[in-house]
Amino acid sequence: MSDSVQYVTNAEGKKVGVLLDLETYQQLTNLSVDSELLIGLNVDELQALAESYLSPKAQIQLQELLVKNTDNDLSDEETETLDRLLAQVDQLNIIKTRARYTLNIFQNKQQLA
Repeated sequence: MSDSVQYVTNAEGKKVGVLLDLETYQQLTNLSVDSELLIGLNVDELQALAESYLSPKAQIQLQELLVKNTDNDLSDEETETLDRLLAQVDQLNIIKTRARYTLNIFQNKQQLA
């Protein structure tokens, strides 16, 4: 984007404005309208996010805690850990959904171009 940005300076040389090429301006204005879009990531990064999972260690721990939870056999510390892992799963699912949504928007724009 650095090639697409030019600064306007006053007589003292102080930056007072910015000029963007039309494509950069349209990207910034169109994408910034939708706060769910993950801006600044390329397609490969978005795909990696969309396909991400908990670490194998965390997944195993989650499974073990869920089994213990069904037997009502969790300590307070284990309950906190389970809650933390479930919150991580929720956040990961939100990020994955936003990555898929952003990919979909990008693909639709490319088809229209």
